[in-house]
Amino acid sequence: MQSGHYDIVICGAGPVGMALALLLTARGADPARIALVDAKTVDQVRDDPRSIALSWGSRQILDEIGCWPVACDPIHEIHVSRRGHFGRTLIGREDYGVEALGYVARYGTVVSALAAAAGKCGIVSLRPAHATSLQERENDVELRFADGGAVSCALLAQAEGGVFTEQDPRARRRDYEQTALIAHVTASAPVPHRAFERFTDEGPLALLPQDDGYALVWCARPDTASRLQGLSDAEFLQQLEHAFGGRLGRFTGVSARNAYPLGLNAHEVLTRRTVAIGNAAQTLHPVAGQGLNLGLRDAAVLARLLGPEATPERLGRFGAARRADRGLTIRLTDTLARIFATSPAGSPSQTALGLSLALLDGFKPAQRLLADHMMYGLRQ
Repeated sequence: MQSGHYDIVICGAGPVGMALALLLTARGADPARIALVDAKTVDQVRDDPRSIALSWGSRQILDEIGCWPVACDPIHEIHVSRRGHFGRTLIGREDYGVEALGYVARYGTVVSALAAAAGKCGIVSLRPAHATSLQERENDVELRFADGGAVSCALLAQAEGGVFTEQDPRARRRDYEQTALIAHVTASAPVPHRAFERFTDEGPLALLPQDDGYALVWCARPDTASRLQGLSDAEFLQQLEHAFGGRLGRFTGVSARNAYPLGLNAHEVLTRRTVAIGNAAQTLHPVAGQGLNLGLRDAAVLARLLGPEATPERLGRFGAARRADRGLTIRLTDTLARIFATSPAGSPSQTALGLSLALLDGFKPAQRLLADHMMYGLRQ
């Protein structure tokens, strides 16, 4: 049964929650006064095979807290195109003076590195612990658990977001009526370290270099996704080749496929003693791979504002500090998602996207703005 009082309790010991704890200790906070709460044990998530995209800026955050390097595949180039239409852009690392534009890693690998670092520096881990309620009071916040235990804290950060369909509706919510198919695929002519974002009539199709092939995120309307799920591996690969084209030769293999409904669910949660970060504040469409990276930027800014002092006065500055970056990232991903979720195939808005890709390739200042935001977010 849990008990005790802490300076800050972080609900959700995923990458964003653990990064926040480690960033706070790096800025002088007492690790014994920070508690991470999660319903799952580290062992339950250690073998999680999901692929995650980490931007160059996120790599810098992980490096700062001693959680880099991790096993990953670097992205040196990003090729963005529109299926069946004129227009594409190619973003390369050499134009920005960085080692990589981003990285592709396993969720379990990143979590394991963060958990090891948190344990080494003495951050308190309350897991498995099922939180059932919280009460914000004048001088503290009380968090109660299913086993009857309770802890209190000066500040509470909610970093447990979950998936779109399992979340309570927030102020800004949109069901895109799209499903993401997730799998690992291999191809006969892979391009080393090049990621692809291919806009189809029904949504983006991303291929991220990983291991001996690519992590696939294929967004489509639910009926299409259901049909694709029901195909044999050979039929699925044939459909993937039709949607993506021949830039990688033939697709030769596919792992088990998983499907996730997609939506936007966002709301700024900031009271005198509580705050939401990462997916707990904004769940995004996966286009451009910004969800986790935005959450890590939340953690970095919150840790910088709080430093060694978990006070309501310092917490109160967080909303204004994050509003611009959050707002721009949400608008960008929401706009791209809605172009395909609500527009018929070949609509003017979809055609305009293809033309804008061509303009980006020819107008480097605009391309630099896009690449800079993907790597670092909106820097202030």
